Amino acid sequence: MSFNQLGLSEALQKAISKKGYTTPSPIQTKAIPPILEGKDILASAQTGTGKTAGFTLPLLQLLSQGQPLRQRPVRALVLTPTRELAAQVYENVKEYSVFLDLRSVVIFGGVNQNPQVNQLRQGVDILVATPGRLLDLHNQGMLSLSKVEILVLDEADRMLDMGFLRDIERIMKLMPTKRQNLMFSATFSPDIKKLAQGILNHPVQVEATPENTTVEAISQKVYKVAKGLKTGLIIKLISDGDWKQVLVFTRTKHGANKLCEKMVQAGITAAAIHGNKSQGARTKALSGFKTGAVRVLVATDIAARGLDIPLLPHVINFELPNIPEDYIHRIGRTGRAGASGEALSLVSADETTFLRDIEKLVGTRFPVEIVEGFEPDPNASTEPEKRQQRQGGNRDKNNAQPKTSNDKKSNRPKRNRNKFSDHKRKP
Repeated sequence: MSFNQLGLSEALQKAISKKGYTTPSPIQTKAIPPILEGKDILASAQTGTGKTAGFTLPLLQLLSQGQPLRQRPVRALVLTPTRELAAQVYENVKEYSVFLDLRSVVIFGGVNQNPQVNQLRQGVDILVATPGRLLDLHNQGMLSLSKVEILVLDEADRMLDMGFLRDIERIMKLMPTKRQNLMFSATFSPDIKKLAQGILNHPVQVEATPENTTVEAISQKVYKVAKGLKTGLIIKLISDGDWKQVLVFTRTKHGANKLCEKMVQAGITAAAIHGNKSQGARTKALSGFKTGAVRVLVATDIAARGLDIPLLPHVINFELPNIPEDYIHRIGRTGRAGASGEALSLVSADETTFLRDIEKLVGTRFPVEIVEGFEPDPNASTEPEKRQQRQGGNRDKNNAQPKTSNDKKSNRPKRNRNKFSDHKRKP
């Protein structure tokens, strides 16, 4: 099937061709037609399958079919959980709308709001936003959602995971009741289905891949290792393999910083990305990683959600996530758009239960390797760290917001929430 057969306009097909795409992905094939028909959809797809274009292309076509309103009020709103994902979606919107008379703006916290406000004042058709900054600017009277025709919730499962449910509920009340709603999520969890029932109207359900399956193009392996030897092992693997681009996941911000320092000491260029980093530092780290100036990017789960890194060859779980679904999201950074990739996990004795839960979720047993000199400790306890609740729990004690944080309740007008206004929890 071609993009032409999906009913997309000539201007959009021209933009698609400019990006070098010729054939739509399964999620695009399934999602675009019902969206063009004006239907609500609940879509699940693995990361890297083209789901952003799956909602961006039909959204642009629907908005371009009528004449732009005089003041250019916000007619389409795309909500994302993280700044990085918001920036990524915005870039896609700009690229696909290059031949259309539509304006788009992205707003998120961690940066000065004034440039964003100036753009909003010039009129905008499509607004890409994180919930915190969106409510901030609305409460200041800087934007209105009263003319929204299409709402997109991207990475809806992560938004719930980050505690954005209340903000989403507030945002729903600011928009017209009659609108088209598109919800995209990596999984169809019970919480997602409950959220969908309150937002979507007779939705078409779209699944491009079975729920919670891992991409077949990804080679997965486990290294059993003593906990105290993990740093040495990961440095050895990267150095011996001469790997040039590696995304590494840790559970905590402190762990990410510490591992980064050890890698730099070993002569490996590395940078950390997490919620304690300024937006400028996060952008610089990601840019260096994409260009090859930085070999290793060490990230926490929330900070890395939505990162779009083309042809990323290696993902390493320095620590296994204690939420099995997060493993799916982590390794989904590689093996994207048909490319192959490798996902390695360094597993110590106390992570045995986490490994078992992940293998049960994905329905496979991972091959195990032990490197000489980095053997697991036979006397170490297999008792896992205390599990945290998926909803309301704090998987990283360092993620707890201080009582004076500027990212508290979004309806407190006396506080300036600009610094971290897009995160309920900082990764």
